Amino acid sequence: MNRPRTGQPDPRLLVLHALRCAGACGLARIRAVTGLDESRLDFVLIDHTVDGLLARVFDDPPCWRLTDAGRAEHARLIADELMTAGARAFVEESFDRFLVLNPELLDLCTAWQLRSVDGVMVANDHDDAAYDARVLDRFADLDRRAAAVCAELSAALPRFGRYRVRLAEALGLASSGALEYVTDSTASYHTVWAEWHEDLLVTLGKSR
Repeated sequence: MNRPRTGQPDPRLLVLHALRCAGACGLARIRAVTGLDESRLDFVLIDHTVDGLLARVFDDPPCWRLTDAGRAEHARLIADELMTAGARAFVEESFDRFLVLNPELLDLCTAWQLRSVDGVMVANDHDDAAYDARVLDRFADLDRRAAAVCAELSAALPRFGRYRVRLAEALGLASSGALEYVTDSTASYHTVWAEWHEDLLVTLGKSR
């Protein structure tokens, strides 16, 4: 299939989309999800809040969430993006390839959190470095195949390229000893993968 037309991601859409896929987020997480620099992000957040598309939640730390108007505007922008790029069929094909990998990701997360000891499944306390290394090797193999799917999606809609950066960062940190970046952090491999899955569903207007 011929690749669709591509263009630079719209920062207005990136922010709304981040909050649609990841839920209410603080500044640091919105920056991580969108890849926007601080000054651009601040401008978009202020603009969207003034327009009634976002509401600031004065929690500790503060975060932002979509309003009903924001969800409606997001739906309009995401549909327009897909139509303008002529990317639906291309994204559908890539989504099918993602769904082949998704059960493997879920199995690996289970293997990371649980392991068999004398035939009994117990919580993985991460005291067995050799076991953890084997599971991380399997994550790395999955990640190589996921990278190809992400590259296909990025060719259709460049904003999908952010997942490749975030997944690689999470796996690199986990492999360096920061084990929470496998499943136990908002920046973990599992969390970023789940946001990628949600992004594909939202982009295509599908439900789980």
